[in-house]
Amino acid sequence: MSSANDRILSAIATEISARPEQAKVAVDLIDSGATVPFIARYRKEATGGLDDNQLRLLEERLVYLRELEARRASILDQIKTQGKLTEALEQKIAAAATKAELEDIYLPFRPKRRTRAEIARERGLGPLAERILVDRACVPTQLAQGFLSADVPDIKSALDGARDILAETFSENADLVGELRAYMQRRAVLRARVIEGKEEAGAKFSDYFAHSERWATTAGHRALAMLRGRNEEFLSLDIEVDADIEAPIRPVEEIIARHYAIDAKAGAADSWLMEVARFAWRAKLSLHLSLDLMSELRERAEAEAIDVFARNLKDLLLAAPAGPRATMGLDPGIRTGVKVAVIDATGKLLDTSTVYPFQPRNDVRGAEAELARLIRKHGVELIAIGNGTASRETERLAAEIIKQLPAPQPTKVVVSEAGASVYSASARAAAEMPDLDVSLRGAVSIARRLQDPLAELVKIEPKAIGVGQYQHDVNQSRLARALDAVVEDAVNAVGVDLNMASAPLLSRVSGLSASLAEAIVGHRDQHGAFKTRRALLEVPRLGPRAFELSAGFLRIPNGDEPLDASSVHPEAYGVARKIVAACGRDLRALMGDGAALKALNPARFIDERFGLPTVRDILLELEKPGRDPRPEFKTAVFAEGIDEIAALKPGMVLEGTVTNVANFGAFVDIGVHQDGLVHVSQLADRFVKDPAEVVKAGAVVKVRVLEVDLKRKRIALSMRKEDLAKGSGAAPPPPSDAFRPQDRRPKAVDRGASEGALGAALAEALRRK
Repeated sequence: MSSANDRILSAIATEISARPEQAKVAVDLIDSGATVPFIARYRKEATGGLDDNQLRLLEERLVYLRELEARRASILDQIKTQGKLTEALEQKIAAAATKAELEDIYLPFRPKRRTRAEIARERGLGPLAERILVDRACVPTQLAQGFLSADVPDIKSALDGARDILAETFSENADLVGELRAYMQRRAVLRARVIEGKEEAGAKFSDYFAHSERWATTAGHRALAMLRGRNEEFLSLDIEVDADIEAPIRPVEEIIARHYAIDAKAGAADSWLMEVARFAWRAKLSLHLSLDLMSELRERAEAEAIDVFARNLKDLLLAAPAGPRATMGLDPGIRTGVKVAVIDATGKLLDTSTVYPFQPRNDVRGAEAELARLIRKHGVELIAIGNGTASRETERLAAEIIKQLPAPQPTKVVVSEAGASVYSASARAAAEMPDLDVSLRGAVSIARRLQDPLAELVKIEPKAIGVGQYQHDVNQSRLARALDAVVEDAVNAVGVDLNMASAPLLSRVSGLSASLAEAIVGHRDQHGAFKTRRALLEVPRLGPRAFELSAGFLRIPNGDEPLDASSVHPEAYGVARKIVAACGRDLRALMGDGAALKALNPARFIDERFGLPTVRDILLELEKPGRDPRPEFKTAVFAEGIDEIAALKPGMVLEGTVTNVANFGAFVDIGVHQDGLVHVSQLADRFVKDPAEVVKAGAVVKVRVLEVDLKRKRIALSMRKEDLAKGSGAAPPPPSDAFRPQDRRPKAVDRGASEGALGAALAEALRRK
């Protein structure tokens, strides 16, 4: 077992660019129940400073490599049981670095159904196949005469049986299969075709009705689009290799021939064996390897999609909070009315209402009066407007009301309402707001997510937030693990106010389960606010280990212990007090005094437990206690009068908010209910390989309209400085064919809506990379 562990640690260390001893410490910590945020923040000395990205990769690879080792052990046991394990075979199995390589080696030993080759062996044709393969001077038709029997009535039957045996042998040769797989990975073409008669029904996949591209360079979003088209029976999808090569012997057949030293021109035996090689490729190897490559393509595309989703989710969770201010949430609607909720600075619900300024009631005056009354009554400072149906109309209504109010006037902000309806109908929302109608809970969520996006979005299943591509098509367990990791990292990077946080937010803190989070809230409700972090140990079932893992991420502003408001872990308070003593200052007076703290030599405070990394972290935290890593709050200002796609004109320069970042570009909300696409080629004046290098979800950007297609509701945008400098009056640039809207009008959360309009955009699959 130690050799298996050594293999795992060596492989992980190489992949995360670390030493094996660093990997071992990190693995031991994870096995002991420590979380990645805790290890990255508070165990730097132990791991040699591994960061959270390295640790996340380590955690992911640890699962794969342990599964690989378990499979390796299982295969060894099964081959031993068959009595076929040799020293050479054992070494080969031990050297296999991937699951695919391992399964290739195991293929000849895998229990299988009674094959044609097995039947041929039972009929005594094994020696015939072996003799032809070994003795190239023989004439197969003559040799076969000696193997005729009641079960083998003629020469053709004998040679067909020998062919079946050799074809199976060829297809189970691990080295040959590996070489053919590598060749196909370099040379294969993915070809999609429309299924006859499905052209109209499958129009959304029209880009792939007659499409081919290299397998190796197929972008993930295109692969998932084609796979979905196949699953919905609109497309056929095949992997072809060297289909355009016309030669007596194709390259794949040459590879098989070379493995067995077959020379088609040498004689009767070689000529016959060449036909066997062709048969083996056509009947066995081609299908087997095509399935392998299709599976690999799906895994590659899923990994890319999951990465896109995780990256966008992280940006959304870490979006700038507007802060603790009285906020009005407006969930726009037309016939059903605009749902209104007012919350105080802590997020507590104060008031609700519903107004009907749009058809069929058109009660604009009544709506204005009601909203103005609520604003004055509760001192509303912010108005959060959901960005769904009737968003711009509601925004105009709010603008009119604000004009009529005396200073200080509230600020209106359009916010994403993705997932709000999912949350509203959830058991969690029902428990939190049991006496509130489902339709009004969405308005509360919209208001709270403006105050603090992270605190509110953690209540919603990440997949429902709608910032991914094809999330329903990818491996759900892998997606859930990745998104949960993103949420955990985001929550712990920001830190949580112990006396304000909801149970869902607390449950995402390192070391705290859902039940412990509920217990904390229950204890807080019963006994009042926590005065110190140490008081957490009074919570039922919260023991020393949970306290160790969670305490550093929990904040108590204005508590009995000043350090409880910082990210300094209680275990290191002694070091912090040494630093304070060295300055001869009161702790509260020292916190925030950057000049005094920077004048200190960190090495003075190292002891047997805490090294330089921890001391430096403490100094930074004392300098900026409780610092929030999120950016300063900023919101886009939509252009007045530009609230429908029909109002857009090429050349307009507008402000908008990035709603989604994909591998081919970024979607931007410019306030017309259709998100335009800034293709990767239009993101900057330089070459951009990864759009995430330039933009993030939630960023406020200026864009220039390149092209508007009203019929297909497509908007092409540019962020290039060269285009922006032309101004709104400049002549429009040449048309671009790479754009697709992100339609946010439908409010019902179904399969399509829950995966965001990016899913719809990608379904037709942007052709450009």
